[in-house]
Amino acid sequence: GSTAAGAQPRPFARAVEADGWLHVSGQVPAVDGEIIVGGIVEQTHQTMKNLIAILEEAGYGLEDVVRAGVWLDDPRDFTSFNKVFGEYFKPEHAPARACVQASMMVDCKVEIDCIAYKKKA
Repeated sequence: GSTAAGAQPRPFARAVEADGWLHVSGQVPAVDGEIIVGGIVEQTHQTMKNLIAILEEAGYGLEDVVRAGVWLDDPRDFTSFNKVFGEYFKPEHAPARACVQASMMVDCKVEIDCIAYKKKA
């Protein structure tokens, strides 16, 4: 596995591309392998930065994201999370999304994965 976008070496790919589809593995609010200190707002911004870095490295953008999966440590963070998520995904490019509550790594409040699609020329 790669170590870019705040990831530690893991036995899985950060993203896999197949036939115009890009499947991005779950991203957490990490910088240099460490979960950042902060609440859901700060952690969501960092998670999105990591997700965007992987998308852009593969030649995709947020406008290409067709589905996002979200895991929140605390369901009480849902409203604050949605506000930040909406800063990145405008209504005209909003992906389909699932959001569930799950116990996370220590100090991690959010994880986001996504699937993007770009028609091949």
